[in-house]
Amino acid sequence: MSVQVEKLEKNMAKLTIEVAAEDFVKAVEAAYQRNKNSISVPGFRKGKVPRTMIEKMYGKGIFYEEAANALISKEYEKAYDECEEEIVSSPEVDIVTMEEGSPFVFTATVALKPEVKLGKYKGVEIDKVDTEVTEDEVMEAINKERENGARIQSVEGRAVQDKDIAVIDFEGFVDGVAFEGGKGESYELTIGSHSFIDTFEDQLIGKNIGDEVEVNVTFPEDYHQADLAGKPAMFKVKINDIKEKILADLDDEFASEVSEFDTLDEYKADVKKGLEEKKANAAKDTKQMAVIDAIIEASEMDIPDAYIKTVQKQMVNEFAQRVQMQGISYDQYLKLMGATPEMMEEQVKPQALKRIQSRLVLEAIAAAENIEVTDDDFEAEITKLAEAYNMGADKAKEMVGEEGKKEIMDDLAVTKAADFVVENAVEK
Repeated sequence: MSVQVEKLEKNMAKLTIEVAAEDFVKAVEAAYQRNKNSISVPGFRKGKVPRTMIEKMYGKGIFYEEAANALISKEYEKAYDECEEEIVSSPEVDIVTMEEGSPFVFTATVALKPEVKLGKYKGVEIDKVDTEVTEDEVMEAINKERENGARIQSVEGRAVQDKDIAVIDFEGFVDGVAFEGGKGESYELTIGSHSFIDTFEDQLIGKNIGDEVEVNVTFPEDYHQADLAGKPAMFKVKINDIKEKILADLDDEFASEVSEFDTLDEYKADVKKGLEEKKANAAKDTKQMAVIDAIIEASEMDIPDAYIKTVQKQMVNEFAQRVQMQGISYDQYLKLMGATPEMMEEQVKPQALKRIQSRLVLEAIAAAENIEVTDDDFEAEITKLAEAYNMGADKAKEMVGEEGKKEIMDDLAVTKAADFVVENAVEK
């Protein structure tokens, strides 16, 4: 195999890969061997049909496509490893020559990693992020805990109030016709949760058990069911029951039940500490994004469309895996959302571009500042990986391999560069 690299405009390159004629012959023979048992020819048993007979009946090139695909996959990987340029996209392949007796030649057009001309990255001015935790925020967190542990009981002798749980039967109509998905029985609706559209919940306040109510609302313009979007609707609602949440008293007994502390003051102090840690972490992320955005704005880089497209596909694949972990196939998700793979890729395009830009400037900063990643840094990362997958460190190293080690080291350098620019930023 031989490889020629031709640099193109906008950080693109064309690799011309030539494979020896005898290797193409072998690939065609291998394709025949893989397929001969599934090909029927009158007068021959399956698997016993000579290749020449098959080619005579179906054309000499019957096995060429499969042979070419096998060769392209194998030889492009070799060319990728041999190429001194840093390739950052999937290849766009074109076959140049494909015939027995001649070398098999194909081209692979790829994106190359762009060079970055860094702008200002030290002393970048960013807005100060407030990390103070207020008493109201502490009480909000504590009251959520009270809500989670609340006792539910039916109400007697009064009408629906805000925060109550109304147990209702309902059916929705648009232009006098019931619509699909607009009916429910014994549904527990928390008043004030805004889980139903428009003023639906407000119109139940003041109503009593047994009341039958007509609730008039309008669907939002951006409602997910296009046939209902923006339309007025009337719901027939019957109130079957009214329930209320009984919250625990805010005292030492409550604190001891929901925490390891004996007093309410100790519990409140611990809640405040936890909120301060969350705010500090969120502030760090906010500062980091602000600094990196400013550095990207001040820097220059020419990013090929093919690079962006490759990252778009990666991001969609990552999302599809997360969806599948929730117990639904990606195809089912697309149908539910009325989306296509192409729509999803277009949706993530801005994030894909930002991911590339961020990575490129941070890698450039790591190089400019000679940021080093030590063996101790790598060992610490391996320890985290081993704990996450419940395996020994040696097993984790084996699983990662040399290529994985380089990726981890590169990622750690980028993380250190991100910490560096935040530490050197100026809050205003």
